[in-house]
Amino acid sequence: MKIAIQGFEGAFHQVAAQGYFGKQSEIEACASFPELIRKVKQQPDVDGGVMAIENSIAGSILPNYTLIKNSGLHVIGEIYLQINQHLMLLPGQTMEDIREVHSHPMALLQCMDFLEKYPHIKLVETEDTALSAKHVRQKKLKSVAAIAGKLAAEIFELDIIAPNIQTNKNNYTRFLALSRNEVPVPPDANKASVYFQTSHERGCLAKVLTRIADAGINLSKLQSFPIPAKEWNYYFHADMEFENLAHFEKALTKIEPLTEHLKVLGIYKKGKTH
Repeated sequence: MKIAIQGFEGAFHQVAAQGYFGKQSEIEACASFPELIRKVKQQPDVDGGVMAIENSIAGSILPNYTLIKNSGLHVIGEIYLQINQHLMLLPGQTMEDIREVHSHPMALLQCMDFLEKYPHIKLVETEDTALSAKHVRQKKLKSVAAIAGKLAAEIFELDIIAPNIQTNKNNYTRFLALSRNEVPVPPDANKASVYFQTSHERGCLAKVLTRIADAGINLSKLQSFPIPAKEWNYYFHADMEFENLAHFEKALTKIEPLTEHLKVLGIYKKGKTH
């Protein structure tokens, strides 16, 4: 299968794609999330996509919810990935040789406690963690290290000189698996992603949430978004967890009369952590 990801070969998106779709998955690299959506929708040889949607530290990636809502694509699953950042460099180099560290600004920030121990090292912000590792290898950059994931070190044959240097060891990113075509609901499905819009009537959202709870549904995510054409009106993205599909279908029946728009983006099995 060919899977579209945001980023480059060796990026965390590739780790997530292989974790969900299998190690043999081929990667279609995309420079941006809109390009990822476009390729999954329009490129016949792309079978699906994997898109980051939220991080346990940084929070929700808000534009991606809107991209998925407007795309017409189907959410077919999810995967949680622990984000471990490693310091890597050309074989034969040592910590004493390092004069610069290259990586994405967010990765540098995540590793600042470690990097501050070496005030003489210059920090260089780049477009992507994996791309930084690639440049170290391709350009044979001596005295330059990259911060990236383990897969990048393996692909570009770099030595990890300091593993797991991120400050917060409990850093996870949730990724959604996307498909152009609707797939059968798995028999063990226990989670769904839905978006809905309520009227501006006082207490309407509270009524919706009460009916979801009454149906035995755990609301694991509720994200609001303003509707540009309607002042102070909102639509909501909801992730619902349930013990059986009947509970979810009951919840939909209960809340539909209270919503102006209601769409199921996908019904799937709750993801595992890799």
